[in-house]
Amino acid sequence: MSNFEPIPENQQYDHSQVRGHRQERARDGSVARRAALAIHTLADVAAVFLGLWILLYLLEANQANVFVEFVEDTADWLAWWSQDIFTMDTEGLRVLLNYGLPAVIYLLIGHGVAARVRHL
Repeated sequence: MSNFEPIPENQQYDHSQVRGHRQERARDGSVARRAALAIHTLADVAAVFLGLWILLYLLEANQANVFVEFVEDTADWLAWWSQDIFTMDTEGLRVLLNYGLPAVIYLLIGHGVAARVRHL
């Protein structure tokens, strides 16, 4: 059963008279806010994994540990494009720069895109 009355044959259908639930939800920006929050959160999570790997490496965490391996593998996956951009003699500085650069870029791009989406 429908809440709408049938349109008489001699009248034209006017879309502006029908205010559906979907139209009202789309106007309040909730979809844009949710999308922006998701983008913002993904950028933050990526940066946290990269920062955590830098911290674990600099603190000389046990690389045979399952958690440390998981963080390293995730950081390697996230930073595949920035590997060996910086080739330093000091291993700690190399890890800091090669994993820190993508963390900063993910934050800048993710937060920038989220801000644009939020204002749609």
